[in-house]
Amino acid sequence: MPKQLTLRGVPDEVAERLKALSRERNQSMNATAVELLADALGFSQRRRRLERYVTWERADQEAFDEALRAQRPVDDPAWR
Repeated sequence: MPKQLTLRGVPDEVAERLKALSRERNQSMNATAVELLADALGFSQRRRRLERYVTWERADQEAFDEALRAQRPVDDPAWR
C-alpha cells in the first residue's frame, strides 16, 4: 500500500523547479515528485521493463506460445 511522506526543509529552488516541472508535465507536484524519486531509485526503469510482460493480451500470449511450439520439434534422425 502506498505510503505518505512529508518533506521538510525543501530549498526554495528545488520547490520552484518541482513546481515548474509539474506544470510542464501537466501533473500534480506530488505525481512529479513520486516519479522523480522512483527514477532516482531505479524503480521506474524496472517497472517499465516489467510492463512488457504484464500487458500482453490473450492473443499475444497465444502467438508467443505458437512461436515456441514451432521451435520445439526435434529432428529425430539428427539425434540418433
